[in-house]
Amino acid sequence: MQDLVTAADAIGGFIAGRTLDSYKADLMLRSAVERQFEILGEALARALRLDPELQECLPASRGAIDFRNVIAHEYDALAAATVWDIARNELPALARDAAAERPGRPTAADQRARRPRAAAWREARRARTAASSASPRSL
Repeated sequence: MQDLVTAADAIGGFIAGRTLDSYKADLMLRSAVERQFEILGEALARALRLDPELQECLPASRGAIDFRNVIAHEYDALAAATVWDIARNELPALARDAAAERPGRPTAADQRARRPRAAAWREARRARTAASSASPRSL
């Protein structure tokens, strides 16, 4: 879980004070953010293999792992705006959940409160898929 939290913190630091346009224009920044998402997704996959019950505590984990796979294997169809949106809007909550998970398990009420975030990750992926099939690739 520490690798996940470290990667999420790195992404937050990389994009702090940036705009979507500056993100799109900076290849090194995009590469760094995408690399940290790969690390984050892989760290989650490993953590879930070791402790499948984490899925209940981190319901957005499946979406984050899927997003890692998109970055690694479908990079040519990935829109910078999708990465930006997930980094700005979805990642902070997952990072908070993961940081809270390190010392102990959250309550059942905490788990229920996190479930909508998993849907947001899936929706971001659906939007990316729809956008890439409906229009030419944009960065």
